[in-house]
Amino acid sequence: MSFSERHIPDLTGKTAVVTGATGGLGYETARMLAQHGARVVLAGRNSEKGKKAVNAIRGVAANADIVFEMVDLGSLDSVAAFSDRLISAGEPLDILINNAGVMTPPTRKTTSDGFELQFGTNYLSHFALTTHLLPLLRAAPGARVVSLSSVAARQGKIDLSNLQSEPYKAMVAYSQSKLACLMFAFELQRRSQANNWGLTSLAAHPGVARTDLIVNGMGDKGPAAFARRNLAFLFAPVPKAALPTIFAATAPDAVPGGYYGPTGLFEVRGPAGVATTPVAALDVAMARRLWQESEKLTGVPFPVTSRAA
Repeated sequence: MSFSERHIPDLTGKTAVVTGATGGLGYETARMLAQHGARVVLAGRNSEKGKKAVNAIRGVAANADIVFEMVDLGSLDSVAAFSDRLISAGEPLDILINNAGVMTPPTRKTTSDGFELQFGTNYLSHFALTTHLLPLLRAAPGARVVSLSSVAARQGKIDLSNLQSEPYKAMVAYSQSKLACLMFAFELQRRSQANNWGLTSLAAHPGVARTDLIVNGMGDKGPAAFARRNLAFLFAPVPKAALPTIFAATAPDAVPGGYYGPTGLFEVRGPAGVATTPVAALDVAMARRLWQESEKLTGVPFPVTSRAA
């Protein structure tokens, strides 16, 4: 059976947070969750886009329980403030989807905290966000955390001596950030099991989708931008590309520590299913070292617990 929107279970009573939810994959992910009964927090940095996204979802699901919350994933202070607002509300969190991302800006840019933009936004901010929200995740029976990786993770390498990508090579930096997201998902699952946190951590990738991520990152130059502009028919429609994420977040048969993506040729598009895991993502020792370095860089340590087996 090919997983589709009609296979999404009833999510009534569950609360979900989706980062980068005002457009692209994040919007479609939030829409599907809301249409199937979840209360959804659309997290993004642009309030006007947030308002439009909320109105658009309500246009197809009049009774959708959705709110927009401001968060800038390029600022750890903003991540902390967003998390504090959710914790103050005290509502258990059933689904956290670490979706927001930046792809291959042509010149090196940094977050407000001084991190290379892709590593800081795609990975470190979500590491910090998950840490902050751990109490709410542990309060929800069977909570799931889904981290978004990419087919580019196959070419990724974690260089602990150069996580900030100097000198800068755009795709090398992007691939490293997405490999880090995947390794985080696996390590979070190991630690949850070892320490009885009760949450399930999974990863997903969308293949190659018809979003504006490439153009927003690279501008309108280069072969990838040319392909996005002129060969869009080769790319997966955004709702289809969001299905691996939805499968990981909702499907009863999604397995803890699983990795999901399109199952067509080269995993560019196709039905959602088990994705190919890069060998580098299975390096448990490196995952632990990356975790420790991430705690230092963000200043946001996870609870002191026994080391994962």
